[in-house]
Amino acid sequence: MPRLFTSLVCILLLHVADASVRMKLADGFDYPVGKPDAKGYYKARGMRLRSPVHFGEDWNGVGGGDSDLGDATSTCADGVVMFAYDVRGGWGRCILIRHAYRDTKTGKVSFIDSQYGHLRSILVKKGDIVKRGQKIGTMGSNRGMYPAHLHFEMRHNLKIGMQRDSVPRTLTHWADPTTFIRAHRRLKKDWRKHPVPTGTYSSYRGFAGL
Repeated sequence: MPRLFTSLVCILLLHVADASVRMKLADGFDYPVGKPDAKGYYKARGMRLRSPVHFGEDWNGVGGGDSDLGDATSTCADGVVMFAYDVRGGWGRCILIRHAYRDTKTGKVSFIDSQYGHLRSILVKKGDIVKRGQKIGTMGSNRGMYPAHLHFEMRHNLKIGMQRDSVPRTLTHWADPTTFIRAHRRLKKDWRKHPVPTGTYSSYRGFAGL
């Protein structure tokens, strides 16, 4: 029994050690299309946390229709890929990225997740460290379900993942993407690596969060 107990403790400690990655803080946030300033794109639909709910923003090319189909989608800041799968249904191909940054008001290290939905292609995988402005996928229409666009969300709550109904619809848990990006365009560089929590998502249709 003591040997079995010791083995279980070791497994638990290994799991805890693996529940974070070390990475540099983001030095700012850009728009996920038309990097860095969304040139050639417009916000067709904004965030709305009361009925009818829309948890993020829809970005379209100024050419209209499906003229933006296949356009580059970029990560808004340095981060680690938490989720990158084709879950089909209403989402299609979807990416979630976690970002660490220093809060300009408190000076403390904070975290935020960004989500990129309805993609035509995914160019990263779970666990990848990505750089601000890096192409992570291409804009899609979820196999023709919608006119081509990027559905883009940002969340303060690190447990949401693909379970959007798991937390209250307030700005404590959600961030208005454009408001957040405008407030964090340029941040002070920090060359040290900081631990970023992972393993915070519940599984979604068989896909486990990092």
